[in-house]
Amino acid sequence: MKSTKEKNSIFIISLILSIIIVLFGIVFPVQFEKGANYLFALIGEKMGWVYTLSMAAFLFFSLWIGFFSKYSNLKLGRDDEEPEYSFFSWFAMLFSAGMGVGLIFWGVAEPANYFLNPLGAESLSPEAATFAFNKSFLHWGLHPWAAYAIIGMSLAYMQYRKGEGGLISSIFTPVLGKNAKDTTIGKSIDILTVLATIGGIATSLGLGVYQINSGLKYLFGVPETSTVQLIIILITTVIVVLSVATPLEKGIKIVSDVNIYFAIVLITFCFFFGPTTEILDTFVEGLGVYINNIIPNSFTVGAFGNKSWYSSWTLFYWSWFIAWAPFTGMFIARISRGRTIREFVLGVLFAPALFSFLWFAIFGRITINSDVEVIKEAIKSTPTAYFVVMQHFPMGKIVSLFTLVLLSTFFITSANSATFVLGMLTSDGSLDPSKNKKIIWGILQSAFAIALMIGSQNGLQMLQTASITLALPFSVIMIWGIISFFKSLKKEKIK
Repeated sequence: MKSTKEKNSIFIISLILSIIIVLFGIVFPVQFEKGANYLFALIGEKMGWVYTLSMAAFLFFSLWIGFFSKYSNLKLGRDDEEPEYSFFSWFAMLFSAGMGVGLIFWGVAEPANYFLNPLGAESLSPEAATFAFNKSFLHWGLHPWAAYAIIGMSLAYMQYRKGEGGLISSIFTPVLGKNAKDTTIGKSIDILTVLATIGGIATSLGLGVYQINSGLKYLFGVPETSTVQLIIILITTVIVVLSVATPLEKGIKIVSDVNIYFAIVLITFCFFFGPTTEILDTFVEGLGVYINNIIPNSFTVGAFGNKSWYSSWTLFYWSWFIAWAPFTGMFIARISRGRTIREFVLGVLFAPALFSFLWFAIFGRITINSDVEVIKEAIKSTPTAYFVVMQHFPMGKIVSLFTLVLLSTFFITSANSATFVLGMLTSDGSLDPSKNKKIIWGILQSAFAIALMIGSQNGLQMLQTASITLALPFSVIMIWGIISFFKSLKKEKIK
């Protein structure tokens, strides 16, 4: 039997490393930012191909295993097990944890930026609009969910079908042996998973804080300052800490269901009071352009063009989603017991992607139909973009207030889910981590976001840099995880 010290080694090492990073960012903000900017430039220039190939591999493997392989009917659990949650609640939880804050943050800002500053097209032209939706659909379509699916599917299979623990290192049992999580490599993987998760969630929390502050400014005149942003983080931390005692099915499940209902109300209102026919045209044509270009887009790195553009946009997204993959993947694995691999891939890849396409078709079309001066004003500040455009929309104040509420619930759900996953990671894979550990990680993930945002001149870029840096080694781990997962699958006796 392992000693308590051995069981807590991942927790202790991860905690120490996280505290060191947070303290360095707060005490030496200038040096921290200089180092981060250097890494951002270096990785963007030299390593973009790694992220691009990795994301393409995640997508094509997920599609193959889910629809074209002989393993697609295998259950993530015993053959007689039924899914633990209804499809609606399952979708609501995975979507709230995996995408909610980002959609609201970028739903207006991204198409606006592309429409005004397209690659290879004239600004504000029909070609610029096509480019805007092509790239928006790419970044929020199948690729990010494939990254989440790789972790979620592999872990759920090893955990519920093979009886392994709820740690990322468990995925590597076929290549590292039965005690994979106790090996040096296994422990290193789990520690890196903790750091990547903190970096990924800190990015999302930071984006949410910026936008909540912007919404409060537009609605109530609250200034956009570091002090206000710090208060928002502290309030969120208190809510998360107070809610850690709530069981998963009573806490995150309920709030996630509410999130989806709120999101449906929001997009339904904007769909009918916006340019409805043009939104439908945009959705259909955008979907066609996306499907037609998915293979070349999956391998584009800017080799013969504007490489800095790809570093700032596509590379940032790919790295952010990879950094989010351990957290979201572990959470999806936790709620996916009893589903077949085909059902898992169908639900995790296609349902959220279609919802994202509809989101961008609605808010992107509302954006490009706006006055040119409004669009130019929107891109001056990404967190403010949504509220700039919505103030010219019918009942814009009410829509903005409703969105602010939705953003806050998404924000809290993501933070809550992250504390749960970090607790699992540092509790030997326990599906019921202790309240104390969840409280510690709830506080520390907020501190990490503060270190990235408050002490630097460009907090948004610092958030991007954190994701890009921490995602690099994890992309290699995920490719190795595919190999290990497939090795285990080959031992299955398919009827």
